[in-house]
Formats: sequence, structure tokens, C-alpha cells
Amino acid sequence: MTGLSAASVALGVSAPATADASPARPIPDGAFALGVASGDPRPDGFVLWTRLAPTPLAVDGHGGMPASQVPVQWEVADDSRFRHVVRRGLAIASPDLAHAVHPEVRGLRPGREYFYRFRVGTQVSPVGRTKTLPAYGDQFTFATASCQAWYHGYFAAHRDIARRAPDAVFFLGDYIYEYGIVAGDNLWRAGVTVGPEHGVEIETLEQYRLRYSLFKTDPDLQAAHAVAPWFLVWDDHEVQNNYGAANSLYGVPPELFVHRRAVAYRAYYENAPLALDSLPQGPDGRIYRRYDIGSLARVHLLDTRQYRDPLPVDEADRVSEQRTIMGAEQETWLYDGLRRSRAPWNIVAGGVVLSAVTDDRTEQWDGYPANRRRVLEAMGGAGTSVMLTGDIHRHVASELKLDFADPASRTVGVELVCSSVGSNGDGTDTDAYAKDWLQHPYMKLYNARRGYVHSTMTRSELTTEFVNFPYIQADANAQPNVVARFRTPATDPRLEAL
Repeated sequence: MTGLSAASVALGVSAPATADASPARPIPDGAFALGVASGDPRPDGFVLWTRLAPTPLAVDGHGGMPASQVPVQWEVADDSRFRHVVRRGLAIASPDLAHAVHPEVRGLRPGREYFYRFRVGTQVSPVGRTKTLPAYGDQFTFATASCQAWYHGYFAAHRDIARRAPDAVFFLGDYIYEYGIVAGDNLWRAGVTVGPEHGVEIETLEQYRLRYSLFKTDPDLQAAHAVAPWFLVWDDHEVQNNYGAANSLYGVPPELFVHRRAVAYRAYYENAPLALDSLPQGPDGRIYRRYDIGSLARVHLLDTRQYRDPLPVDEADRVSEQRTIMGAEQETWLYDGLRRSRAPWNIVAGGVVLSAVTDDRTEQWDGYPANRRRVLEAMGGAGTSVMLTGDIHRHVASELKLDFADPASRTVGVELVCSSVGSNGDGTDTDAYAKDWLQHPYMKLYNARRGYVHSTMTRSELTTEFVNFPYIQADANAQPNVVARFRTPATDPRLEAL
């Protein structure tokens, strides 16, 4: 193949359209079994993604692909029939990245709908729909989702997200789960079986790749990816439950745990529509990043895992001014971005709940109250803040108080916590934890069924729908139910029930 640097081949990035587009050997049928995706949209473009895997559940984690580089053509068009192709190129699918490609498309028009597809040999991928961010922006629709334990139930939430086709999807962590999947124990998705290779906690690069393949075979997840660009951040289960920085909750020594983090971060990048800037270097990967939705909103995507201090050893440690869940560099970056924002809205998206609940929830921001105070103070100096979080497998709506201990304290924004897509099975409308949350006057909703959040943002208000489903374990056909709707005025941050 001509016109390719060694780095381009290794990273699976775009190559000149004149490069050789023929695979060295035929690729088995079904190369696009894991679907297509787009992400990290900008006013002039986005990242495209696919991963060649004709046998996605091959035990070795290589998806049935040969151990060689494969050229993959991509096209972007104004129309779904590709009568007017506006950009095309060639990307190299390398075994070093599990034959994933991440071409970054630029030079497009802002605020426009586009369609894309891939081709390898004679095989053509499904068509994906995506959108560029607006240059100005009067309205923006988005869905918020997290926590998709495939083995606990079907992805009805993703089916409904695909039906509504928002401008973007925020996925807030726990894209996969690392636990072993065992029939008769935690395999609650009716009508499916898995082999023994899925029955162990994953630790190696090949095992992480296989777990992503298992989850990404879900047709509703593929449909949600194919209908809108995604903003993604990770939480804990992409590596190991409740880990923080180099610290394992289960006693893995830090010098060994960083290796596990390295392979987990590598597999995460391989399976997500992320730009090259997010490619991890060993155990380090920068996923906190910022986008502007024209002049309507500024988006801040957070990493609350990689840089956090260990869980506190006592109350004095918990309330220490030095404690951080974000790390000093990311804190400075966030506060600077909020201070410089001139938009009426600031969207801050992260993995764990910001609002104060109980002091013993130290794995959330409750374990980092000084850092939380600094964030709320920064939010108070900007436009209205909208905090998007997940993790807890419940729908929660909260008003963000400058001081949660003072009921008269100023409200600086709202927090919209999405329930899980699949984790913890069907769920219930309420449960034993409800009292912990609803004891606070700033908490306006608690619901323990599965679902997602859909929001419409304009210059004057934010309208939010909390969508849940009566069941997910039996099949994917449960119908959506809007359990609560709220309006938040741009100039008066509150949750007004509709």
C-alpha cells in the first residue's frame, strides 16, 4: 500500500484515497458484524468507527480476522443513498487495534445531517447517520445512557434512542462489565447462552476485546450507535469495579493493576468512536475533553476514575481540602473552561453522581466534598450548568445547590442522573435506597427501573424526559414510559415538573 506512514498503519487512521484499496486476501463474509458508529462531533466533522470482525465471538478475541493489515474505504454523503458523496478516504485496519478504524472527517458544514458507510473488498457496511455540531445553535436534542450489563437484560433503551434519533448521545460509563457471566447466576437475559470463555472475570487484552464483541453484537446497541454521534466517557467497569487511579478494590498490587488498566483502556479505544487524541499510551489515556454546541452550550466531558485519590480512610481524610476525584490538571482545565464560557448552558458529563446524598457514599462525589465545592463554585460563575451522570442504576433529578447543607443556598444548575440500560435487571419503581435520596428537598425524582434520559435544549429552557421500561429481562419489546418530565429555565435553574 502506498502513501502510508508507519504511524498511520499502526493507528488505523485515514490514508490517501489513491492508496491501494484491495485486501491482500479475501475477508470472510460478515466483516461488519459489530456495526458502525460515529462520535466526538464538531462543527466541521466527526470521528467514524467500525471494527472488522466476521466471527465476533471467536475465543481468541481477534474476531476471525487474519493477522494482517486491511484497507477499509469510507464515504460520507449528504443522502442515505450516497448519490452525493462529500468526503471519502481509506483507513488501515490493523491487528494492533483489533482491526478497528477511527477516520476523522473534517471540512463539512455545521449543523448538518450526514450519512456514512465503509467498504472492505466487496463487502459494504450498514449505513450510519450522524450530525455535525451547529455553528450557532437554537436547539439541541440529546439522550443520556449508561451501565449496559448485557447479561442482565435486553437493551430496550437503545432501541428507543434509535427511534427518536437525537442530535447526540452521551454515554456515561460502564459500556461493558468485567465480571464472569454464568448461567444460573447472573445471566438474566432470557433465551441466550454463552460459552465458558465468558464465565471468568476478564483481565487480558484478548478477554476485554471479546467482552466488547459480545456486548456490541446487540442489534439495539448497534442501532443507537448508527443513528447519532456519541460522546463517551468511561467509569469503573470498563476496567474493574470501583477502581480508582492505580488502586484496585480487590487487592491487585498497583504495579500489576496498571497493566490491567493499560489493556482495558486499549480495548476501550478500539471499540469506541474516539479521536486519535484519546488513544491511550500504556495505562494513561486522556478522555476529558471539551466541545461547543455553537453558542448554545459548552460541553465538558470528565474522567473521574483515572486521577482520583483513594477512598478516604476516615472522616478527616474525606473532608480534606486536598482530596480530588479529578486530579489537579483536570480541575484547572474544567474551571478554566467554565470561566471562559459565554454560552447560556454548560453541560458537564461524568461517571458518578455529583449531588450530596450520604457521607458513606464515598465512591461518588460524597467522598470528595472539597472537590465538589470547588466544582459548584465554578459552576456558579458561569451560565446554568447541567450535570449528566449515571452509575447508580436509578433515575434521579436533583437541583445543584452551591451549598447542599443550606436549603437557602443558590441553585447553580441541575443534575440529571440516568438509570441503567441493562444493569440489575428489571428493577422497580422504588426500593430501599429511595429514602436516602428523597430525604433532601433538592432531590425531585427517584425511580429504580431501567431506562434513559431524553433532553431538548433551547436558548430559553431545557426540557427533560426520564424514560423507563416495565421490564428488560424477558425480551427487547417493552414499551417506553415517560416517568417524569421537567422544565429548567435558562435564567432560573430549577426542576419544574411538567
